[in-house]
Amino acid sequence: MKAESVKAEPVKVEPVMGAGFDPAFVPGITGPTPTDGVTKSPEPKGAQEPPSAEPASPERVDADEAGAEAVTDADAEDVADADAEDKADGPVFEASDRRARIVADRKGVRLSLDEEACEFRWDEIAAVETESPRFGKRYTITVHTPDRRWYPIEIEAAARARFKEWDEQIDAVLDAYFEEA
Repeated sequence: MKAESVKAEPVKVEPVMGAGFDPAFVPGITGPTPTDGVTKSPEPKGAQEPPSAEPASPERVDADEAGAEAVTDADAEDVADADAEDKADGPVFEASDRRARIVADRKGVRLSLDEEACEFRWDEIAAVETESPRFGKRYTITVHTPDRRWYPIEIEAAARARFKEWDEQIDAVLDAYFEEA
């Protein structure tokens, strides 16, 4: 009997990816795909208008710009009216620093940090907790919801003397609106 030699193909081993090898690794999220600059990502249908053979007339361009300005002006007036209505209705608490902002008024409590924001109506709030640190200048407000979740936000004060003023303002707002609900 003759022995046949079988040539085995080399096994291709994929590199192991994970937090041990890549500190930016997050399971389930794929990274960007390399592009050579030749291919372009496809646009969703209806996202672009098909190019027209004739250039836009100056009247059409002016009408489009005027329409956009009219909408912007109307939106700005609505926002200004809503802000004036909120301030005229009762006590308002506002505190902010370079990153964070809190507003408590008749509508509820609004928290924002950088680009993230959340809003709570008074019927969605179980408790509002404030905390002044013993040292430092970060005033903490925590909104508690009935489903046992809490949303804290820290506001950096210019001076520690603001803490007493903020406590009085938030108490006035809570007395006016939170007890009613």
